[in-house]
This record gives sequence, C-alpha cells and structure tokens, in this order.
Amino acid sequence: MALKKKPVNGMKDIMPREMEIRDYVTGVIKETYRSFGFTPIETPCMEDIENLSSKQGGENEKLIFKVLKRGEKLKLEEAKEEADVVDYGMRYDLTLPLSRFYANHQNDLPSPFKALQIGSVWRADRPQRGRYRQFTQCDIDILGEAGNIAEIELITATTTCLGKLGFKNFEIRINERRILKAMASYAGFKEEEFDDVFISLDKMDKIGLDGVKEDLVSHGYAADVVDTYLNLFSLLDGQKDVADALEVLLSKLDDEVSKDAATSLKEIAVAVNANKAADFELVFDPTLVRGMSYYTGTIFEIAIPEFGGSCGGGGRYDEMIGKFTGQNVPACGFSIGFERIILLLLEQDFKVPGSDERIAFLVDKKMPAKRLAGIMQEAGKERAAGKQILVVKMNKNKKFQKEQLETQGYHEFKEFFAD
Repeated sequence: MALKKKPVNGMKDIMPREMEIRDYVTGVIKETYRSFGFTPIETPCMEDIENLSSKQGGENEKLIFKVLKRGEKLKLEEAKEEADVVDYGMRYDLTLPLSRFYANHQNDLPSPFKALQIGSVWRADRPQRGRYRQFTQCDIDILGEAGNIAEIELITATTTCLGKLGFKNFEIRINERRILKAMASYAGFKEEEFDDVFISLDKMDKIGLDGVKEDLVSHGYAADVVDTYLNLFSLLDGQKDVADALEVLLSKLDDEVSKDAATSLKEIAVAVNANKAADFELVFDPTLVRGMSYYTGTIFEIAIPEFGGSCGGGGRYDEMIGKFTGQNVPACGFSIGFERIILLLLEQDFKVPGSDERIAFLVDKKMPAKRLAGIMQEAGKERAAGKQILVVKMNKNKKFQKEQLETQGYHEFKEFFAD
C-alpha cells in the first residue's frame, strides 16, 4: 500500500511563496517587539496534562491533543480511565506555558518581565478559513506590572507592528471583565451564572441582540432579567468612543469596581490614541468577552475588515501564575493572529520588500569548470551586495524555465554560454 501523501486533516504543508512571507512577517514582528523591550523566550510544545486541564483555558481544554504514556508506563490492559493512559498534552496556546515558565524561573528574571514568544500550538478544532489544528501563535506579555502601562505598551506595540505590515483602518476593541460582571450583576444574574451568560453574549456578532435574548431565555433565565441586561447594550448601540460609552454605562453601574475599571480604560485610551503609529481606531465593545476564563481585567481584540473576524487578542490574567506558586503576579498579554495575518497578505498578493533584487544565473550545461568557477565568484559578489542569486543549469526550453522562475520571484536573468 502506498503511503499517504497529504498532510493530516487540519494541518498543512507550507509552499515556498507563503514561507517567504511568513519569514518576513516573523522578522518584522521580532524587530518591532524588541524595539519595545520584549525578550524572546521558548517553551516546550507539550505540557503536563494537569496544567492544560486546570480550567484556565475555557473551551480550548476540550480541544487538547493528548499524548499517551510511553514504554512501560503505558498499560492499556489495566487502564480504567483517561488518566491511566495520558500524562502530557500538546499546548493549545502560549499563555499557560509562559505562566509555568515564569513560575519556574521568576528568581532569574527581571521584574517586570517583557516576554516575546512565537511558536506552534495545537487544537483539535474544526478546520475552516484561517483556522487550523496546528498553527503559529505570536505573543507578547508583560509580567509583574500591575498598572495599565502594560496594556498601553502591548496595544501600542501590536498596532505598530500591524502598521508596518501595511494594515490600515482596523479596530482594537477593548472591554473590561469587571465591567462585564458588573453589567450582569446589575441585571440580576447571580455570580455563578456569569460564565454561562457570557457564552451567550459572545454570540452577539453572529445572532444579534434578539438571538442572545432567545438563547438566555432558553437556558431558563427570567425574561425581565434578560431584558434589563440587554437594555444596557441597547443604550450603547453605535457608541464606540471609549470615554463616552463608559459615561453612559456608569450612569447605571454606580459601584466603585466599575468606576475603577472605567478610569483605567479611559487612561489606556488616552495614551494609546496619543501614540498611534498606525491607522486604526480604539473602540469600546461591551460584548467583547474573550473565551479564556483566566482573564481578570482588561481584554482586547483585533478586528481587520478584510477578514471579518478576530485577528488576535489578549488581556490581563493576574491570577494564573498564582496557580503554580500560590502567589498571584500581575500579567497581561497580546497575541497576533499570525495565521490570519498571513492569509490576508497572501490574498492581497503581498510582495516581500527587496524580493525584486533576485537574479537567476542560467548556466550552459557544457560550461567548462574554470569558467564555472568564475561565474560562481560573480554570484558571490552579487550576494555580498545584498542580492539573491540563484545559479541553475540552463534548460532546453528556456522560455518555460524562466516562466517557472518568475513564479518564484526571479524577474532578472543572466545567461552564460559555454561557447
């Protein structure tokens, strides 16, 4: 039987053109984030299954690729439950591994610590446009900074990076988990019901206000409570300015926690808007939830019109490191939707800067060794000058050969004949 030549479902082979763009984007990301003081780190692709299943990752914990025990530890005939055969799992994001990393190395790291991490993650998700079962995440995080300077730096660095990649007219949507909870409490929901309510709210962009109402009522919540809750969102309809929207909300949410959260959001908005290096708008989105249950404060998301959905996001997760050490550490992070950014650039027929400086040397197959050595020296000089030189043997059908090379980005040719 012949071996299967296609990649497994939800994963993909990456062709040279895409790989070139991925390398370029990775370079821009690293250069930009390093200019903001972020330090590259790396964590393993697998984590202990207990860490991954600690109820920190929300719905993603249902999508873990679990790893069987190995060798003598794997006793299938004696297994009675999953824990008997599984000990590790493939990481579903980079935040939990970072938290474990920091908990393990905290004494050897500066405070605050600004981390940059780029790597593959795995989720047993249903593949669709811009979503795969193996994909690259690109995170920046600030650990040990309790003030909103962390959010300001993260948003500014991320938007600067997107601007350098040519993206315009996008939005950074921002909200606060404390405000989300205050709105639910104001309506009459109990604290233990909040997560269920937020799952319905998170569907707002797909099913609308009426759909969310129907969903909540179908879960057994009182119609008057649901109406009171959704009326808050009606008050904010079309109101995107952070300060103005929060003033409307604070006229209803008269509590100190909401006021403190609103003050922080306003300060973030003022600083971010004053330091824009890209064409985007910072908007308040009261329906923004973010699926991870580990978020404790500010949350944000990237919305690029060309994609029609989230192209990255993040927020504050001040309690996660404490799960490892027993002592909470302020933490905030932002993840660019790397795969979706690459998808958009491919669809835009993005050209990597400098890719025009590619020359193909077509060399006669009968070229004498001495002359060939001289051609290789010429190629070396061109490379030293910063050009990309491909040396290949000349085919009989030069027209077809050049057409093929043009698809690889070579538009200048030098022909070398033996005669």
